[in-house]
Amino acid sequence: MTAPNDSQIPQHIAIIPDGNRRWAKQRGLETKEGHKTGYDVLKATADEAFARGVGYVTGFAFSTENWSRAADEVDYLMGLVAWVVREEAAEYHEKGIRIKILGSNEGLDAKLVKGLADVQELTRHNTHGTLSLCFNYGGRRDLIEAMRRLVRENVAPEDIDEARIAGALSTAGMPDPDLVIRTSGEQRTSNYLIWESAYSELYFTDVLWPDFDTAELDKALADYARRKRNFGK
Repeated sequence: MTAPNDSQIPQHIAIIPDGNRRWAKQRGLETKEGHKTGYDVLKATADEAFARGVGYVTGFAFSTENWSRAADEVDYLMGLVAWVVREEAAEYHEKGIRIKILGSNEGLDAKLVKGLADVQELTRHNTHGTLSLCFNYGGRRDLIEAMRRLVRENVAPEDIDEARIAGALSTAGMPDPDLVIRTSGEQRTSNYLIWESAYSELYFTDVLWPDFDTAELDKALADYARRKRNFGK
């Protein structure tokens, strides 16, 4: 397989890491084992993407709809993210990776909210790559919050344009994703970055997320490199 050249590398990859629970079930493991392995794969995938010249990797960690899952699963996911920002922050900082958290603090434990803020502050000046976690995030909700923010700022209706809206979203300052990857065979974007992904290239694979490795990333990048992006022109 021919490796993409620098001009064919996406600046921003967004990932819907689907299949953690199915992966665990297939192996007779608890659901939490699938989620932990899924986090490890996201971390490794970000490292590999940054090494290939990608500047931004965004992963869907917990959606606003995920609150309806079983309480023990929700509790585990909250604890996993709390562990990541507490125990992994120094490693990300040493690697020069900036961490961003996209989503709402509503319903989150105060200690977790502080941890999320602390890891972002610690890594805010890092330049090796940006790993964003969409946590307690929903695309429609983010748009609603953006509209409310513009209203609070007394922005006149005639002054609202795409740039104003983009600047009010939680992804403000980030480039739109060039490539959205979804694993596990599902072919929908599930309320994920719905404004930002308007012109993203979509890549779907049957591979369950915990089995997504360097070879699978390179397949996605090679597929992206073959695409011609016209942006409606």
